[in-house]
Amino acid sequence: MVHTLVIADEIASNLQERTLREIAPDLVLSAGDLPWDYLEWVVSTVNCPMVFVPGNHDPEVRSARESRSGLWTEGGMFSDGPRPLGVIHGDQQVVEVAGLRIAGLGGCVRYRPGPHQYTQRQFATRAARLARKARRGGPVDVLLTHAPPFGVGDEEDRPHVGIEALHPLIAKLEPTWHLHGHIHPFGMAKPDRVIGDTVIRNVIPWRVLDITPRTAAIVSKPA
Repeated sequence: MVHTLVIADEIASNLQERTLREIAPDLVLSAGDLPWDYLEWVVSTVNCPMVFVPGNHDPEVRSARESRSGLWTEGGMFSDGPRPLGVIHGDQQVVEVAGLRIAGLGGCVRYRPGPHQYTQRQFATRAARLARKARRGGPVDVLLTHAPPFGVGDEEDRPHVGIEALHPLIAKLEPTWHLHGHIHPFGMAKPDRVIGDTVIRNVIPWRVLDITPRTAAIVSKPA
C-alpha cells in the first residue's frame, strides 16, 4: 500500500503542518490550481515525492531542462528549475514514484485564452500521446488530471465541461484510480464514479488514499 495524499484547487484550512505530519504520506499528488508557494511548502513539510499536473489557473510552466550534471538551463542560460520547485512534473508524462505508475494530463477544455487550456481535439492528441508513452511500461495505477471526463463528474457550464478524450484513455490505461479536481464541491460531497474497473474521484480540497500497486497484484498471482 502507498499512503497517498491528493490535493487540488483549494487551500484547506484544516490541512496544516501538524495534520500533514500526522498523515505522513508516502506520496503527494497535486491535480492543479494551487499556488506554487503552497505546493513547495507541502512537499518540504511532508518530505516525500510530489507529482504535479497544472490546472487552468496555473501559470505557464517554464521549459527549463536539467543537464546530466544536475544543473538547469533555459535558452542556453543557467536557471532555477521549473516551478513549483521540488516536485515531479507529470503533465503528459508517465512517471514511476513510490512504487506507483502515474499518468498525468493537466489543463481543462478551452473556454478563454490562457495556458493549460485546450480544445477537445487538442486533448485527443495529448491523450493519444500519453497512451503511447504508457504502453512502454507496466500497468498504470493512477491517472492524474485536472479536469474530469466529459459527462462524468463535470458540469454543463463552459468552463467546467469535461474532457472527451479521457474516455478512450481510461479504456486503454485501465488505471485503478482516476483522480481529478477542477469541479469545486462548495461543501457538498461529490460521489465517486466508475468507468469499467476505474474509480473516478474528485479530490478537492484533499483526500487520503491507500493505493495498492497493480504490479504487486501481478507478482502475487500464482504461476
